Amino acid sequence: MGFVKRDYAGGVGRGDDLETALQNHRPQVLVDFTHPSAGLDNALAAVAAGAAPVVGTSGIPAEDIERLERACAERGVGGIVAPNFAVGAVLMMWLAERAAPFFDAADVIEMHHAAKADAPSGTAVATARRMGVARERPFAYSRTEKVVLEGARGAESEGVAVHSVRLPGVLAEQEVILGLPGQTLTIAHRTISRECYAPGVLLAIRRVASGPGFFRGLEPLLGLA
Repeated sequence: MGFVKRDYAGGVGRGDDLETALQNHRPQVLVDFTHPSAGLDNALAAVAAGAAPVVGTSGIPAEDIERLERACAERGVGGIVAPNFAVGAVLMMWLAERAAPFFDAADVIEMHHAAKADAPSGTAVATARRMGVARERPFAYSRTEKVVLEGARGAESEGVAVHSVRLPGVLAEQEVILGLPGQTLTIAHRTISRECYAPGVLLAIRRVASGPGFFRGLEPLLGLA
């Protein structure tokens, strides 16, 4: 099986001529971990060349993901866009989704390295969205009477307060804290090495290379959908 991996290394240019590389090497799969401004174009170039895209770039708008899904269907190739390829992070989202209907309020705190391009992370956005869908109504977002610093309560999605931390020395972490009167439940995932992404990426590569089918997240490949 042949595949091309495309990383983001400080610039978003196409100076390495991705289309030429795809034509010369004819890979079955393109793995893209680049930048929101380049990820869609890279994936569409792969589809045009008959290669299935495996996209881990976060921050790509929903309408662009739909465009990519249509392109994959028209070309007859597989594809996947996932907010996170770490199996533990996928399970964290899955567990938070199942706990959501039983709690009144929730906060998501995500921490990433200082160079991360987007905030909040795609994983945090997906977590809040899925928790809201599972409840079929927004959480009770706590609106503080007096806000001393704007943004102190974080962004709001589905009634979930989402907080982003960007620091050197951090790779990727997320906590989901759910609350009821007298109790809280915390679901946390911490990444200590980038090797944690490899099993999920390899699983995605094998699946999309085997035939058509577009996936939004790793859950269906893990039997969690």
